[in-house]
Amino acid sequence: MALSAKAPAQPDGATGVLVLADGSVIWGRGFGASGDAVGEVCFNTAMTGYQEVMTDPSYAAQIVTFTFPHIGNVGANPEDIESNVEGALGCVVREDVTAPSNFRSAQGFTEWMAANGKIGISGVDTRALTRRIRLSGAPNAVIAHDPKGKFDLKSLQARAQEWAGLEGMDLAQRVTREALEDWAGADWALGEGYRTLGTGGSGDRPHVVAIDYGAKDNIFRNLVAAGAKVTVVPAKTSLDDVLALKPDGVFLSNGPGDPAATGEYAVPVIKGLLDKDIPLFGICLGHQMLALAAGAKTTKMHQGHRGANHPVQRVGAGWGDTTGLVEITSMNHGFAVDGDTLPDGVEQTHVSLFDGSNCGIAIKGKRAFGVQYHPEASPGPQDSFYLFEKFVGMLG
Repeated sequence: MALSAKAPAQPDGATGVLVLADGSVIWGRGFGASGDAVGEVCFNTAMTGYQEVMTDPSYAAQIVTFTFPHIGNVGANPEDIESNVEGALGCVVREDVTAPSNFRSAQGFTEWMAANGKIGISGVDTRALTRRIRLSGAPNAVIAHDPKGKFDLKSLQARAQEWAGLEGMDLAQRVTREALEDWAGADWALGEGYRTLGTGGSGDRPHVVAIDYGAKDNIFRNLVAAGAKVTVVPAKTSLDDVLALKPDGVFLSNGPGDPAATGEYAVPVIKGLLDKDIPLFGICLGHQMLALAAGAKTTKMHQGHRGANHPVQRVGAGWGDTTGLVEITSMNHGFAVDGDTLPDGVEQTHVSLFDGSNCGIAIKGKRAFGVQYHPEASPGPQDSFYLFEKFVGMLG
């Protein structure tokens, strides 16, 4: 498809552009890194936590449109980084990034974006872009920033059209750790930063082996806070190597890409762990692959769920007096478990109150469960911490 006939002419001062695969052109003012990057455009409705969003490996190969207009006003700092591997490619925002105003700020957001190779565009009608995604789905696009405002729009559109998209793409191998790591991080305290568990306090704790498909570090901190010691291993760690670590339980992390693609090597390991009756807990991508291992299917969503304000209801029979309770959750996923494909041995435990999509499962007769949302992101702010306690409580 050629560039849209209605594509607006480049306005004066436009140093950033978003070129969609269908030829649509959205101009703005570039900030952060110069250059261009191709990915899927999504939107996030959170009002805070933009630095955590930009460093979440689950956003690999994605360009984030923030619906909240003022992004960057509290600056950036080294404590709010979720991972040092690839995260979001860039972001689209409404208002220009202003000077930071926060006592924790160590760097302006513009400078932080440039230092981390991420491209930003401001001055965009993000409401219109969000409506477009809601109506037509998440498009492939190229985001570009050139301080001189020089762009080859046809070439950028060709890149967007040629990009295969997230469906069928295994991105976990791009963002996983390369080697085993004994996790030592613990909770955060004002003025102290992130404290460490220390080897002296970990000996009597149950041992969790966490498989890293693109994990957020705060997940491991929450496992520690719930009473576990944690060993993190790469995404393609074999079943024998996981079992050799003598885990009391195994955690399946979040991550980017298509769960069916990552599941080509991950699902056989998860099935082996289920056969050994090892307790399992999965979040986001880990949840989806646990469902695949149990016989369900996953599907690509129209627009995905991304934000810190998503209501989820407990519907499983195992919640006692709290069945029916609603949690305010943080989400970031473009794929979901198809609830209609859950086999008889798998119970649906949570559903989205936005669209009824599956947000949690438990495998009957096994100590294995997963949730689609991110309890470690502290939405609510503590609505979902019980999940970490539930998991660690299984590891006697």
